Amino acid sequence: MTTREVEHEITVGAPAAAVYQLLADVSNWPRIFPPTIHVDRIEARGAEEKIRIWATANGRPKNWTSRRTLDPAGLRITFRQEVPAEPVKHMGGTWIIEPLGEAASRVRLLHDYSAVDDDAHDLLWIAQAVDKNSTSELAALKANVEAAHAAQTEELTFSFTDTVQVAGCAKDVFDFINEAQLWAERLPHVAVVRLEEDTPGLQELEMDTRAKDGSVHTTRSYRVVFPHDKIAYKQVTLPALMTLHTGEWTFTETDEGTTASSQHTVSLNTHNIARILGDEATVADARAYVHTALSTNSRATLAHAKAYAESKAS
Repeated sequence: MTTREVEHEITVGAPAAAVYQLLADVSNWPRIFPPTIHVDRIEARGAEEKIRIWATANGRPKNWTSRRTLDPAGLRITFRQEVPAEPVKHMGGTWIIEPLGEAASRVRLLHDYSAVDDDAHDLLWIAQAVDKNSTSELAALKANVEAAHAAQTEELTFSFTDTVQVAGCAKDVFDFINEAQLWAERLPHVAVVRLEEDTPGLQELEMDTRAKDGSVHTTRSYRVVFPHDKIAYKQVTLPALMTLHTGEWTFTETDEGTTASSQHTVSLNTHNIARILGDEATVADARAYVHTALSTNSRATLAHAKAYAESKAS
């Protein structure tokens, strides 16, 4: 078996402890790492944890399960894929954060890996994926931790949730959101939709949506499906005013029926505010514009899902 070892590194203008904390909390990963779609913490016992990761590799969505060992004193996080995604046979490595004085640090990302059947083509594919993702992740980590440490992100990144109460069962509301291939027929603001699900529970969704001003925007997202409780997603083709858009549809059964919610987390693209909203527009204007646009679509979708589920219950 051929085992390859590779290392990537970057210097970050923030204290090592701040970098470690961002890496240690996997709930941050879809926000800070472009390839990461969603992460679930399956188990956590002391310094050990088991996580499941959905991410893209060379543009293809994959998912795998890893075990991590957290060492806050040593500023290290070791990881080993427990159930790799083909063509990977084994994959592991270490995050190492080294202090460079009080306000800077070096982040080293080590990987070791092998391919199923030692296939040379697969080894090359894995090498390219590791290099692309590692370079992307380190650059994103640097940008996010430096911005967070400088307290610049609070007004640029924000979250909100829209919720409806449904007199119907969670499965029917879930089905409406899950069956996105039917949205062009079911939702007035959706013009064209394409849904692929080569791996059960991992969807690629591309759609053209109509804004209130009549303009049409194309977006592409990856969705991770947890029947019949949750659909998590990350948008990878974004409108001009956003650099990040992640979210979750959640469906919770209650004594009265179902609580259905649409949660969004957004980061604004400040470079495009003047071009899109005018020279006098502020960050607050952009927040309001994006919030209104996303919330309008979410509420419309939830309203149609509510009507669908309640018609099934009657």
